[in-house]
Amino acid sequence: MLEACVAAVDAMGCGLSVVGASGAQEPVLAVGEAADELEELQVTLGEGPGFDAAAGESVVLVPDLAAAVRRWPAFAPVALERGVRALFAFPVAAGAARVGVLSVYRRVPGDLGASRLATALTFADAVLVAVLDERGAVGAGPEQLRAGLLPERRAEVHQAAGMVSVQLGVGVSEALVRLRAYAYAHERRLADVAADVVARRLRLAPDRRGTDDTARGNEMMDAPPNRDHDQPGSGP
Repeated sequence: MLEACVAAVDAMGCGLSVVGASGAQEPVLAVGEAADELEELQVTLGEGPGFDAAAGESVVLVPDLAAAVRRWPAFAPVALERGVRALFAFPVAAGAARVGVLSVYRRVPGDLGASRLATALTFADAVLVAVLDERGAVGAGPEQLRAGLLPERRAEVHQAAGMVSVQLGVGVSEALVRLRAYAYAHERRLADVAADVVARRLRLAPDRRGTDDTARGNEMMDAPPNRDHDQPGSGP
């Protein structure tokens, strides 16, 4: 379905994210060059057209991303470096509930035009239901939607959040915030940070967004990491 959307609106990529009951947004599917990275980046940074569309009530149309750097100072420059010049985010609804966002990434600046806009809106109405139908999950609530679509690497993020939640004595939502903050501060992908937490190569400390100073027996990552030096360590 996303492949068809890319072709129909002449996009370089499309991404689909799901919004859970807690309001947390999770990228679940992406097609096309850089779409997967940019979907995850919006969630990690907590900014971008898709993030705003998930939080708001309407579509977010950005025909010239270069003119929106002030609005999204962390996300927009990275997206521009990846070749994105226009970005359009459409809330996706299943029944009466808005449960996700469809993002369309384009290489050329400018409006979609009436025909492509109508096509994108049609895909926004249909794409999530179509994906769920393939899995026999039509009519499910937001949490069931996320669970049905969540790839293994996204499931690992939630596993890592659960581990951090226990380690720090905070809620899972706060644990996700801590993971995202660490990923952003160290210029790493959230999925890679989660993999290190699950593998017990990384532990976030309760006093700061970094590593646990009490666990010096392990090879931990504190300064911006060099992946060549990451070594498995023993558990806490």
